[in-house]
Amino acid sequence: MAQTAFVSTDSVAVFYPAGYEAAYHEPSPIFVQQPAPARLLPDSWRLRPQFASDGNHSSATITIAEDVDFYGTGEVTGPLRRNGRTISLWNIDTPAYGVDGGTHLYQSHPWVMGLRRDGSAFGIIADNTWRQSISIEDHQVTFNSDGPAFRVVIIERSNPQELMQALANLTGHMSLPPLWSLGYQQCRFSYQPDTRVMEVADLLRQHQIPSDVIWMDIDYMDGYRIFTFNPREFPNPKRLNDYLHSRDFKAVYMIDPGVKAEPGYFVDDQGTAGDYWVKTADGKPFVGNVWPGACHFPDFTRSEVRHWWGTLYKDFMATGIDGVWNDMNEPSVFGGPGGTMPIDNVHGQPSSSTTNGRFNPSSHLRFHNIYGMQMVRASRDGLLLAQPQKRPFILSRSNFLGGQRYAATWTGDNLSSPEQMRLSIPMSLTLGLTGQPFSGPDIGGFCENATGELVAQWTAMGVFFPFVRNHNIKGTVDQEPWAFTPEVLDACRTAINRRYRLMPYVYTAFREASLNGMPVMRPLFMADARDLSLRSEDKAFLLGGDLMITPTWASDVASPQDNSWQPFTLEQHPDSYQASMRQRPGSVIPVANLAQSTTTLRTDSLTLLVCTDGQGQATGMLYEDDGDGFSYQSGNYRVLSLTATLQKRLLTVAVRQTEGSMEPLPRTLRIGFVRGGRVQYSAWQQGNEARMKVAIKR
Repeated sequence: MAQTAFVSTDSVAVFYPAGYEAAYHEPSPIFVQQPAPARLLPDSWRLRPQFASDGNHSSATITIAEDVDFYGTGEVTGPLRRNGRTISLWNIDTPAYGVDGGTHLYQSHPWVMGLRRDGSAFGIIADNTWRQSISIEDHQVTFNSDGPAFRVVIIERSNPQELMQALANLTGHMSLPPLWSLGYQQCRFSYQPDTRVMEVADLLRQHQIPSDVIWMDIDYMDGYRIFTFNPREFPNPKRLNDYLHSRDFKAVYMIDPGVKAEPGYFVDDQGTAGDYWVKTADGKPFVGNVWPGACHFPDFTRSEVRHWWGTLYKDFMATGIDGVWNDMNEPSVFGGPGGTMPIDNVHGQPSSSTTNGRFNPSSHLRFHNIYGMQMVRASRDGLLLAQPQKRPFILSRSNFLGGQRYAATWTGDNLSSPEQMRLSIPMSLTLGLTGQPFSGPDIGGFCENATGELVAQWTAMGVFFPFVRNHNIKGTVDQEPWAFTPEVLDACRTAINRRYRLMPYVYTAFREASLNGMPVMRPLFMADARDLSLRSEDKAFLLGGDLMITPTWASDVASPQDNSWQPFTLEQHPDSYQASMRQRPGSVIPVANLAQSTTTLRTDSLTLLVCTDGQGQATGMLYEDDGDGFSYQSGNYRVLSLTATLQKRLLTVAVRQTEGSMEPLPRTLRIGFVRGGRVQYSAWQQGNEARMKVAIKR
């Protein structure tokens, strides 16, 4: 097929096939702004798609002449390196990743990242929401679609870091999350009644397990009716939430898309009166079974439906709820074709308008993959409407490319097995390389019974993921850290203590992600894009740019820069479950004292871990703000530069505020000099500078 092409204002190439019809694809949910032409495509542009269409199916094939390592493709099983893989993009409810061998999961991301031998990088976006697949074979990337001809966007950059920045500029930056959402979180399907929730909160504090959030699964509802509470088991949600808040916990509650089809139920009555439901092919409201039984489904492709959905959160959040969990939003339909709606269901009003956030009417085949994305878009607006002074936190099971603008994600209903524990690393790394910085698995596994050994191992590595939550299904053994042996409890506590002590560093990494799209959890090749030995490493990973994590079960792990990254530990005698940590030469990592929640976490007393480079230099950064709210957008924050110099065995570290109008904080500092597998600590010192004589010669 013939094509037209241009280069946009941000030096990104956009290719249109012959016969392209905007009504079938635009407005694109992927981009924060529609690509606009700035100049003609130069003859030197290397990657160009070849389009094909037979009327019912369409494709785009990009041939890459040189040897390239491929990454991205969204939420997938399998290894980090995606060469030789075919991925189906059709969101599905797949417990334990068991449907179709895990070839498609809960999310779809039509994005492929390529990394050349010289470290330069490119990215390919198929701007297409219809059911499709990505095939990466030999020297070709092919997008095959069940919909009409679609455009392709190709980004060229000199390294993967610049590529992630370009992807974020196109698809949107993740907003800075509330600090509490980065803490350890405890969940079960389900904690019930409310007294059990209180008991879990008390046990977390009793066992001195730092934690911030307890989650409420669907059993808190009245007959699984969303935006209601079980009058017998959760009769006073405000009292429960106040109890949690008094013990420094936040409360997150689940809201599914399926609305029980029941006259007299206020949500169903409002949706029916407004004609807000997804329709069948013959124009009737679609009814499908989910947890409440027969359900209607809001048509989130319509701006007026999203607005209505957002208004439902005001009274709900007023009970003291802090965050929302949108689940089952692929959408999952029990007994439906392929576990979802019929593909000929209809979305959208009978209007040709595409303004004000509306999509042209079309079939579920087009809108299925973005159903969850549009749901969390509406939910986010609702939380901002209900609590305008708080940063919204939403967790979603289903999403699409660009969905980081609205929600964090977890990798769905995984299995309590060593294999899926190991698999969770490349899964979250791949989501990060697809522009989704805030993700993680259910620690311990969701389906079937976990062992204490598995929970200890998974917690020891899981505390270094962006999202940290222990969660399991009803009918299985208890999976909380204290549910096994004292050794497992101690191992989990030690690991979670590490998360909280590293929280200043973790929060700084999230702030970086919100600014430039860099993943919080990164593959090792981000340390050196030209080191080919790092390209396939997916057992070890980076947290931020300066910390390398290797689980105890991992062997034959590649390491950047000839093993020059220095090992260290935060404990005198770590147990055998704890992951090994290595620090990048030339870096300073800020570490807090132990706290039981982010509410009590303080940064006026910091240990600065210093790992000098060959010239005796090291630098780092610390970001601080109120931890919630939006005053940071008006300058109420601090960015601190951390600078270390080692001269004649005298190590000096200086802390200097370089950005932000937040008042300086009086500090007590301690240096931790990392070298040779050990940490040598200085005495605590007042002020913004600390010194120590080191016992290890350079």
